Amino acid sequence: MDIERRYASLEGIEIRASDTEAPRMAGFAAVYNVLSEDLGGFRERIAPGAFSKSLGNDVRALFNHDPNFVLGRTRSKTLGLSETPKGLAVEIFPPNSAQSRSLMESMKRGDIDQMSFGFSVRKNGQKWEQEGDIMVRTLLDVDLIDVSVVTFPAYPKTEIALRSLDEFQRLQSAHDFTGQIDLLRKRLDLLII
Repeated sequence: MDIERRYASLEGIEIRASDTEAPRMAGFAAVYNVLSEDLGGFRERIAPGAFSKSLGNDVRALFNHDPNFVLGRTRSKTLGLSETPKGLAVEIFPPNSAQSRSLMESMKRGDIDQMSFGFSVRKNGQKWEQEGDIMVRTLLDVDLIDVSVVTFPAYPKTEIALRSLDEFQRLQSAHDFTGQIDLLRKRLDLLII
């Protein structure tokens, strides 16, 4: 499975706690219809509903995408996911562990305040378009693997995303070439007549 990771720079995650409730982390792992930064020759946006088929999956909440630092899990009901008009909302009920307490302290101080998500694109789950001078990839249907609280959010120039762009451009070139051949055939037909 080819996994890509993206971060949400516009929406962070916050600690919510009261004297009677256990602490929880809440925020947005992804925001819809917002263009990413340049990802190495293209930009990306997430369409509303892109995560809808994943909401029943067994998704983990991690710290820095590290599978050794599990904060919550949908199967155990310690991670809640929901699609809102704004994006993919998350609510994490972290374990009462030294690691979690340390992370929450860093979050309270504002040292850590952003999220990321790991995904793979489902078949026909993306659309490529030229918008001005840049290619834009729209994620339409993805398989969500994890959501993560992250220290260094960055849009990595993932090899799989670049392969996907290369494939689109190759097909687009082949399509343009076919169109050119059709146009030449029509011109030849006119000359022969």
